[in-house]
Amino acid sequence: MSEVFEGYERQYCELSANLSRKCNSTSLLPDGVEKNAKVNEIKSGLDDCDVLIRKMDLEARSLQPNAKAMLLAKLREYKSDLNKLKREFKRITSGDANQASREELLEAGMADAHSVSADQRERLTMSVERLNQSSDRIKESRRTILETEDLGVSILEDLNQQRQTLLHAHNKLHGVDDAIDKSKKVLTSMSRRMTRNKWIVGSVIAALVVAIIFIISFKISHH
Repeated sequence: MSEVFEGYERQYCELSANLSRKCNSTSLLPDGVEKNAKVNEIKSGLDDCDVLIRKMDLEARSLQPNAKAMLLAKLREYKSDLNKLKREFKRITSGDANQASREELLEAGMADAHSVSADQRERLTMSVERLNQSSDRIKESRRTILETEDLGVSILEDLNQQRQTLLHAHNKLHGVDDAIDKSKKVLTSMSRRMTRNKWIVGSVIAALVVAIIFIISFKISHH
């Protein structure tokens, strides 16, 4: 139970008991200054009771459904008790006993009607709250779905960025492969040229050797 509600409840019970005693004692007093002073005190106390009832009502309606239903049932008893005090107060301040009785009966009927209306309002309020709770759950589910969707989109964007990175790296590797192939072709071409040059130089050297041998042979034969 709410500590705030309990605090208001204690104040109301003390004030209600005090007002009941004052009504009983004031009804025995003759008309005069003392009675008027007591009447003013009772009227002020009833106003304070109304304030406490409203505070308890607001506090009870701010709680969870189970606790709220229990406190509102208790609050209806306090409202009925306060209506009795108000009727007693009107009997004290009314000079016509019959008129006071008629007013009491009228107020009793109105109190019953208000009680039924209050029950209906309470049931309607609880139904509205249940609908609000269902709506809140639907909103929460929708928010979760949207968050999941956003997360999925974010993951897809990350995967797409990774794919682009892999494609870029693949293109770079392809370019490196092309460069390596070109280098191999250049090296092969250079190797072929060096081999051809070696054969040319070897042929030239062989021709020179043959020529030198021929010249030497010729000179020797002529001596």
